[in-house]
Amino acid sequence: MNFLAHAWLARTGSDDFLYGNLIADGVKGRDLSAWPAATALGIQHHRRVDVWVDCHPSVAGARRRAPPAQRRYAGIALDMVWDHFLARDTAAHIEQEQLVERCYRLLSARSAPNRLAEMMPILVERDWLRGYADFEFTCRAVAGIGRRLSGPNQLAALVPWLRDDYQALEEDFQSLWPALFHTLSRSDR
Repeated sequence: MNFLAHAWLARTGSDDFLYGNLIADGVKGRDLSAWPAATALGIQHHRRVDVWVDCHPSVAGARRRAPPAQRRYAGIALDMVWDHFLARDTAAHIEQEQLVERCYRLLSARSAPNRLAEMMPILVERDWLRGYADFEFTCRAVAGIGRRLSGPNQLAALVPWLRDDYQALEEDFQSLWPALFHTLSRSDR
């Protein structure tokens, strides 16, 4: 899952909890004592969601369909494609509009960890959370993230596969998202 999906999954929590979910990919290590308690809980929540998603059969199947040369990078691209489907399917919802504004407010008011410090202002300024609804925007974002990695842009090399496999990826998401919600609602009891 990427920013929008993690925000959806954390939306009922406090601002600190939501913020932790948004910045978790930029936080290294297990020691979260430097963070406020609710932010640390958000970081932990994000990490648990990532582990669950990465083990889901739909995600495993999508990764197997990825081109072998880029398969190890497929998880990054898939996370962004899941945000695409979520943004596309919820674009007209008032709740999404409120959530996006809340995320942008938090990300603008608080500094992000070093690994995300450069990216967060761009995410807000270029309206990525709404932009994900457009598949071409998502493909450009995938390729853009790939430029931040060392070596050849393996994420950009995945974009043709994302286009060709779009229907199957959508089916994967339609299996993944409800299962994730069901699992989280059971674990919150």
